Amino acid sequence: MRVVVLGSGISGLSTAAELLRDRHDVTIVSAEPITATTSFLAAAVWFPTAAGPADRVRAWSDTTFEYLATLAAAGTPGVRMCESMAVYRDEPVVPMWSRSVRSFREAELGELPPGYRFGFRFAVPLVEMPTYLPYLRHQVDAAGARWVVRTVRRLDDLLDLSPEAVVNCAGLRAAEVVHDHEVSPIRGQIVRVANPGLSMSIRDEQHPLGRAYVHPRAHDCVLGGSLDLGEWDTTPNADLTRSILERCRDLAPALADSRVLEVLVGLRPGRGEVRLERDTAVLAGIPVIHNYGHGGSGITIGYGCAQESAALVAAL
Repeated sequence: MRVVVLGSGISGLSTAAELLRDRHDVTIVSAEPITATTSFLAAAVWFPTAAGPADRVRAWSDTTFEYLATLAAAGTPGVRMCESMAVYRDEPVVPMWSRSVRSFREAELGELPPGYRFGFRFAVPLVEMPTYLPYLRHQVDAAGARWVVRTVRRLDDLLDLSPEAVVNCAGLRAAEVVHDHEVSPIRGQIVRVANPGLSMSIRDEQHPLGRAYVHPRAHDCVLGGSLDLGEWDTTPNADLTRSILERCRDLAPALADSRVLEVLVGLRPGRGEVRLERDTAVLAGIPVIHNYGHGGSGITIGYGCAQESAALVAAL
């Protein structure tokens, strides 16, 4: 089939890759290069965040975990399994996601940062988006995808491409494109610093100053973060930057003298529940598959959602 995929973030590119694997004729439509997408800015560590419904997210997460683990084992650029730790000041309940990750166990006291009494150790995929997204783009290009640079304000703007099906991976822009008033931004601010030699990802979701995570990459560390619902401002907040640095230094004291490289703000596509379904009513009888509203879990559920989207196209 001739399929138009709207959006070039991790959801759009992953969906295009699956459709191309099924030998569809795929055109990707996006107003911006992949380097300008929210996905490109993401810390991109597998961890279910700000997405629902819980049962579908769990299934998508498990599918995506295994896929990314396979990519890591194959040496795919930008993808690796990362030793990780979640830390707590008070005794925690074992999280639901513990069944999905590798090598889950309680952290020993000597492994914890100062001031922490509890923690869990595990391994999850970490994806360096500035490396992986260009790789994924190259893969879909090599498989025959065509690209159209265009600002789409409604799905009718795609009709001149003669699609037999459309997959809507517009992310935050779905609010305008399909008038979905449930879509709203979840503002996230991160700080990139020089890596002082860290290799373990560490997070504290209940830090007194706000959620905190440290994700070491090949040439930097990504420190975060924030989940500011309904906030559209992409200007970095200096007070928040200082707070992120303080809380992340609690997690990894070795960051105390790390040089700040960059402060970035992205707007995650928030929605009460991910919308992944077929919709026959919106585009002159042309079937539309919606795949958006992934919140802060784009890398965590993206492949599972892409696979399901491709299955919905296959069923047409």
